[in-house]
Amino acid sequence: MAAGDSGGLGGYDFRYLPQKTFQCLSTPETTSRLRQWSMLGRIQAQAFGFDQNFQAHRKDDFVMAFFKDPNVIANLKLLSDSSGQWITLGTEVKKIEAINIPCTQISMSFFNRLYSEDIVRDSGHIVKCFDSFCDPFLISDELRKVLLVEDSEKYAIFSQPDREEFLFCLFKHLCLGGALCQYEDVLNPYLETTKLLYKDLVSVRKIPQTKKIQITSSVFKVTAYGSVGMCYPSTKSHEQTFSYFIVDPIRRHVHVLYHCYVEVFNAWFLPKGFVWIDYWIGEEGAASSILSGGCCKGEAVYLLHVKWSVNMDNNDS
Repeated sequence: MAAGDSGGLGGYDFRYLPQKTFQCLSTPETTSRLRQWSMLGRIQAQAFGFDQNFQAHRKDDFVMAFFKDPNVIANLKLLSDSSGQWITLGTEVKKIEAINIPCTQISMSFFNRLYSEDIVRDSGHIVKCFDSFCDPFLISDELRKVLLVEDSEKYAIFSQPDREEFLFCLFKHLCLGGALCQYEDVLNPYLETTKLLYKDLVSVRKIPQTKKIQITSSVFKVTAYGSVGMCYPSTKSHEQTFSYFIVDPIRRHVHVLYHCYVEVFNAWFLPKGFVWIDYWIGEEGAASSILSGGCCKGEAVYLLHVKWSVNMDNNDS
């Protein structure tokens, strides 16, 4: 883990690239999945350009210069802890941490061991297990167990270097989701969405002599601190609150992948036939109304910002 302060920023100037879109987060199928995983409206990808050669050994200067740049200050998005709306930073960054994230995987065969180790059946269905908790996550299948429970029987199928890979980090974040996550019964939606994200965020090139694919991006997990403590990606630390900087040194672009985990404040049980309507702020700041049955199958419904409960069996409600 590396830390930097505001000295020697390396002369970088940044520009916001609003024309760069990330299809991995905007297709109808991905949007539907992110909503199911309680990540829609809380995950964001942005692109910025920079004007100097990137030097990996000076990443701290690069990241500090990023947070000091007026174009970044005016455009970098994060979720407000108080309102849940998208805002800009609004805090002077005094210190940063930029953790190197290995990014070497070029094939989704990396996850084939989930089949060979009976975490996932040949049909693609994830093997279930007795419910347990690894705070704050409910573990009801072997996939979440292998992701979270270090003393589980098959945790070691992914080594520590495997778990540090950016591909694995993306996969794990999607599997764990947000506070109201409705988990998948099959593996494929997680793999497909991980692949889309990875391909959209990471840059590659083909080596002419060998025809092999080489990843050119450098990836860092970034945290920023103001005068009173952590200010980015949130003032609160959580495994599912993160910001990754994916730097393309050839195009001189940096992609920022951001997600903020929003805590569940209340858990209510509604009678059968009832659902709840929750108003929340979408990616463009527009209020959206979502009709949802909550994060669990059955009658248990976990609520975040409750507006109404509606009896769907009564036409007069």
